[in-house]
Parts: sequence; structure tokens; C-alpha cells
Amino acid sequence: MKLIPKTLLAAAISLGLMAGCHSNNDSKAPDPMVRFATFNLSFDRTAPGMLSGELALDRAAQDALLARLADGTLSGAEKTRALDVQQIRNIAEIIQRTRPDVFLLNEFDNDGKGESTADLKAFNDNYLAHAQHGEVQAISYPVMQNFATNTGLMSGHDLNLDGKRNSGPDDAWGFGNYHGQYAFALMSKYPIDTKGIRTFQHFKWKDMPGETNPVIDDCNNPRAPIPAGRQCGEPWYDAAAWEQFPLSSKNHADVPVRIKQGNKEEVVHFLISHPTPPIFGNAARHNVKHNRAEVAFWQDYVESASYMVDDAGKAGGLPQGARFVIAGDLNADPQAGDGDLSAIQDLHNHVLVNQAVTNGALIPVSQGGPECLASQPDLCKRNNNRTTPERITSSSGLQLDHLIPSANLNAIASGVFWPASFEPGYHLVYDAQLGIAKGVSSDHRLVWVDFELDQ
Repeated sequence: MKLIPKTLLAAAISLGLMAGCHSNNDSKAPDPMVRFATFNLSFDRTAPGMLSGELALDRAAQDALLARLADGTLSGAEKTRALDVQQIRNIAEIIQRTRPDVFLLNEFDNDGKGESTADLKAFNDNYLAHAQHGEVQAISYPVMQNFATNTGLMSGHDLNLDGKRNSGPDDAWGFGNYHGQYAFALMSKYPIDTKGIRTFQHFKWKDMPGETNPVIDDCNNPRAPIPAGRQCGEPWYDAAAWEQFPLSSKNHADVPVRIKQGNKEEVVHFLISHPTPPIFGNAARHNVKHNRAEVAFWQDYVESASYMVDDAGKAGGLPQGARFVIAGDLNADPQAGDGDLSAIQDLHNHVLVNQAVTNGALIPVSQGGPECLASQPDLCKRNNNRTTPERITSSSGLQLDHLIPSANLNAIASGVFWPASFEPGYHLVYDAQLGIAKGVSSDHRLVWVDFELDQ
């Protein structure tokens, strides 16, 4: 794949930083340009309820807490809360600078069921609705949607084969220290067809064609020993666990977004998920295989496959010809990384996908990613020899966060919000004491794509 020309790179960053021309009114005026985005916020916390408490703080309470942090009078849990509040403010400013119209929030903790939007409303009212910096404007989203998740949902089985059931996050259907950790949500300026939302939280991994119980095939790895009672070549999960194992480590959701342009309304299916990372594996390399299957599900879905059944009992994939945007921290890089790259490569190369965004002139890029890999190797420690550093979306040096639009959507611009040291907003991704990781904002970057819809 060819490198992005510097002029295009600069134009993409400029569009990302100058996007404040979008309206911040709740009632979206007719506009032929719509910005979709995905952002892993790193709003996962160490205990349930922590994030809720932080989001519930009004502006005055935030200011008081941060003032005490600045004068050095905080310690312990109070200091942690203050640092978290500053992180939330920085995330809010990133959203205010990029101003997406519709976006996915990965790693937004909830109660596991995702039925309440109270925390989303608190994020909107207490953070997004307040300008975080003098050069940015506040923003507000009238449409919010939370989703149930498998993370931290105990399976009732001994999934990690340590002889104990429900003994920790590795025995949950999706890795999580509590139900709701690492969940995801959606915010939008446009209405969504709530009755038309399809979720696949409970669709079984075994019911995806070609998928089988992961077999122990990493047989001589001292870091992933074969447990007692299992041998090389045998399935990892027992029959009862495999029979119930969900495909999605969090959820897969199809959210129809209704975008009115003049007198015409277009529906764009926002296909959102957050597959498990293909690391921290066992001797069956279960996370590598699981990630590949979770990513590949979307290829089958946009091809209108018939095998999948959603949580409401409806079978089949996306209707033929429908417009879609696949979004999320897919934990898969088409060029590098520890995973099975075949599924993400197939998705990027698919005939139904807009090739300008996945393989051409509109690949989302930044100048901050290359700078981090080149001049801050202590911060971007891995994969710093890749040939396309402008595409990375996380401090791992990988392109993990994706917006993959359908070929029948007219993409006109894109970008990764990762300012370099000479660009506005650098303080949102780097701090001299905290580095670039979660303490500042997130270890991932917001990715956006602009579309021009028919009027």
C-alpha cells in the first residue's frame, strides 16, 4: 500500500482540527456533510460505579476537586478521582474539537445491561456541554444509546481451566472485572431507529459457519502452558461451555441512523463492536481466533448472510444495498500485530467497502502518530518500524480503531485526532508527567470520516 502524500496528510489533520464549523445545536440543520467517528475513551474503571460518580460531578464540583489536586492536598481515592475527572475533561475536549455528528464510545463502563442512559446524559451535561478550552466550543448530543455487554458476565464455567468456576475475569464470557466494564455506547445529533436496532450479544460462536472449539495448538510455549487434564491437539473448552459461548466479547449492534437532508431521509446502519484483543492468550490461542471471528462477522453481515440470529430472534444480515459504517476498536491491524490479520484484511479489501477509506487516498491519518513512533519510543514502545506510521490509532503503534464505510457512501475527508507537538490540541495526547497513555486522555485516538449524502 502506498504512503499518504504529505499534502493530503496535512489537509486531513486541518479538517480534523478546524471542524468547529459544525453546529452545536441539538436540532441538526440540514447539512449534506455528516461526520461519523469512533473513539475508545478508556473510561474503564477499577470498580463498578466509579465512572458514574465521576460523570455526575457538576462543573463546580469538578473545579473544586481539580484545585485541590493542583495544590497537592489530595491522596488515595480522592486523587484518583481528580485524575479521572481531568481525563474525562480531556476526552470531552477532543470530542469538542473534532465535533462528530454520530460516534461510538468504546470502553464506556455501564451496569452490564445498558438499559439506562443516565451516565451518558451526565457526560453530555457536565462535560461536553461546557467548553473545555478557550479555543473550542461546547457541544451537545440529544440522542444517546447504551448497550448490554458480555464483559464481566460470569459464564458459570471454568473457562481458563484453573480448576475454579466464576473465579475472575477470565471466567466471564468477555474479559471484565465486573459486569459492564469495557462496555460501549453511542451518541448522535441525528435520530436513530430504536425499534430497528439489532444486537447480537447472545449469538453463539459455534453457530458461525466454519467456527470450531479452539484447539490447543501452541504446545511448547512456557508462557501459555497446557493445563492439567488437556493435551496438545485437544479442544480448549469443554462441550457445555462451547455450546453456550457467545461470539461477541461485548456485543455486536446494528444501529440505523436516520439522517435527514432537505426533504429526503437517508438511513445509515452504524455497525458497532469492540472485539477482544488477540493477546493474553492460552495454549489454544483463543483470543487470536476469537478476535478473527468477531471481525469476520461483519463481513458476513454486510453480505446479507442468513445464519446470524439477533437477540430478538430475527435471522439474517443487512439488506442488500443498505448503506453502512462499520466502526470500533476492532483490535486488528491489517498490516501488523499479534492477531490473525486475515479477517481485517478481507474487510478492508471487500467489494462492498469504500476502498478510498480503507486502501486509498482517504485512509484516516495523523501527524502525531509518526512523531510518537519516531521521537518518543519510550511512549510508543511497539511496532515503531512500520512503513505506514501515519495510520496508527493507539500507543501500541497499531491501526486498531476503524471506520469502514460502504462503497455506496460518498466519503470526502477523514482523519485521526493525534496532534503532533506543533499542532493545536497536543496537550490532549501528551503530558510531561503522565506521558501519552490513559492518564492524559486515552491510549487510543478518535478516528473520523466525513460523508456527503444525497440531497
